[in-house]
Amino acid sequence: MTQRPDPAPRDWKRFVPLGLLLLGLALFFALGLDRYLTIRALGEHRDFLLAFTENHLVAAMLIYAALYTAVVAFSLPGGAVMTIAGGFLFGTVLAGSVTVIAATLGATLIFLAARTAFADILHDRAGPWLRRIEKGFNEDGTSYLLVLRLVPLFPFFIVNVAPAFLGVNTRLYVTTTFVGIIPGTFVYASVGNGVGAVLDAGKQPDLGIIFDPAILFPILGLAALALIPVVYKHLRHKNKGHI
Repeated sequence: MTQRPDPAPRDWKRFVPLGLLLLGLALFFALGLDRYLTIRALGEHRDFLLAFTENHLVAAMLIYAALYTAVVAFSLPGGAVMTIAGGFLFGTVLAGSVTVIAATLGATLIFLAARTAFADILHDRAGPWLRRIEKGFNEDGTSYLLVLRLVPLFPFFIVNVAPAFLGVNTRLYVTTTFVGIIPGTFVYASVGNGVGAVLDAGKQPDLGIIFDPAILFPILGLAALALIPVVYKHLRHKNKGHI
């Protein structure tokens, strides 16, 4: 009689991707690399960064994209600072475009790692409340995910991993992440585009600019538009119940 292979190795291997990401996060702080993801560090190294970018634009863009992907995938603090630095080095349009692609790739990596490690376990043990949330995401996932990306209600890390536990498919996750982070990304890239003058004046750029009413209200408007299909479906079902 043929024995079934021991499932333990397979169960152990599913945690490897997430474990590597957590190890990278721990090493980041252990080596003191967090000091480089600050506006102060950008000001101190601005001349070198500008000179390198001017002489090696493509290489600078590739390095920036790789670093940004790592920042998001390893859930490191400093995404806003990185985007500002990108705007400072490459300008609003180029930095915003590269950042959206890199951030989407990094978010997808942590999403896949979390889903591989925990999604099946949580799904098997999920209570009725989680199943209701999962059902809502399955029915109106595009609207909900776009709102989570557009409106800064929760930390970026939480929005990256939560869909992994709710049965969101990868294609939908990637699409909504890519589209949803565009407004905020270009806001910070535009701040970076003018950060040189701010640093010259001895000031610090406003990292909370996304909450400025002139910027936040249009983003909230986009989020409201994303929820229209959900509201319409709810009203339609409610009206049917009264017929």
